[in-house]
Amino acid sequence: MLASLIVSTLMVVLTVLIHGVGLFVLSRLLRLEAKEEASANIHPMSPRGMAVTLMLVLGLFLVHGVEIWAYGFLYLWLGALPNLPEAVYFSTITYSTIGYDDEGFLTAWQMVAAIEGVNGVILLGWSTAFFVTVVARMGRR
Repeated sequence: MLASLIVSTLMVVLTVLIHGVGLFVLSRLLRLEAKEEASANIHPMSPRGMAVTLMLVLGLFLVHGVEIWAYGFLYLWLGALPNLPEAVYFSTITYSTIGYDDEGFLTAWQMVAAIEGVNGVILLGWSTAFFVTVVARMGRR
């Protein structure tokens, strides 16, 4: 169990770092776009404004995807699941806390999966707060 907790802690640290860097990059790109929109008087509900919102959502999906795949590769490396498609699928539904029958998942690493669910909830909440903040700022411009 100690090994599971150590691995889980390392994965939480890794995914928080990935998430923080991802949101930092997205916010930098959004600041550049906001300056251009302001100088060109582009409305947030214009096609360009809508495209920016769509790119933001896709950027958030990309960040979460990297984190999910990191857990998927971990499960494969640990031998907790037999192949990459199953590991990524398991990781996706665990990260999003949808839940999955962990039949076939090595018992020794089940705590990692449980902590992935908690980690996913926190990171999804962080993304939601970021998205709401950005959209609120767009509406004020």
